[in-house]
Amino acid sequence: MASHRVLPGFRLSLSYAIAYLSVLVLIPLAACLTKASSLTTSQFVAAVWSAQARSAYLVTFGSSAVAGVIDTVLGLLLAWVFVRYDFPFKRLLDSLIDLPFALPTAVAGLVYSSLYSQNGWLGQFLVPAGIKLAYSQAAIVFVLVFIGLPFVVRTVQPVLESIDADIEEAAACLGANRWQTFTRILLPSLYPALTTGFALTFARAIGEYGSVVFVSANIPFETQIAPHLIVQKLEDFKYAEASAVAVVLLVASFAMLIVINALERRSEAANSSAN
Repeated sequence: MASHRVLPGFRLSLSYAIAYLSVLVLIPLAACLTKASSLTTSQFVAAVWSAQARSAYLVTFGSSAVAGVIDTVLGLLLAWVFVRYDFPFKRLLDSLIDLPFALPTAVAGLVYSSLYSQNGWLGQFLVPAGIKLAYSQAAIVFVLVFIGLPFVVRTVQPVLESIDADIEEAAACLGANRWQTFTRILLPSLYPALTTGFALTFARAIGEYGSVVFVSANIPFETQIAPHLIVQKLEDFKYAEASAVAVVLLVASFAMLIVINALERRSEAANSSAN
């Protein structure tokens, strides 16, 4: 008796999916790796581990990590407010969370530099007080928080909506205070979503260029990020060296995602065993 697939057209759909991924992902990655492999080992090390490159990595990964932590806390808070409370203009504010997805990142960088520069609307008051949110590392973190916030909110929101409020009421009836209810009952369920949101924010921030380039001043050894170093090498026609630095960022992103996925699986296994 012939077996029938649940979804017809599997082979055709799979072929389209593979072709789509190949054109947009696999072929560009292969081209990047091929260009970087044209360097000798010593040339590759010199390109990716120079003093300027190490400084750019430190600024990039450090700012991305700080922005990811801030986004995780703020994203959890915003998701909690949107899910658990009703207030005027809730839908409007909820839709504004997705603004960084629709707004060109270069526009965000221009707006932030105009607001927080020394002569900006807000910078003229903040800079004399010692608060520099333009052309500094703090400015980089600031725009990365704006770019990555929707990832955490949209990842945590569905999980919060799926948690029954009766669980919190039952915990309160058993004598748990609000902090105990949050840390021992809600947070374990939210941990996979929070780690996923952090991973998405961190990975997005590593490759961000459009917004950061307008607020960082791109000073080598101070505020230069790795993507700008890649652009600088491309402008100098050093395509192989630019590809080598891009490979480092690519490997770091993949390694971070693998670690996060492993932590998520361990958390889910612990929750299932506890239940």
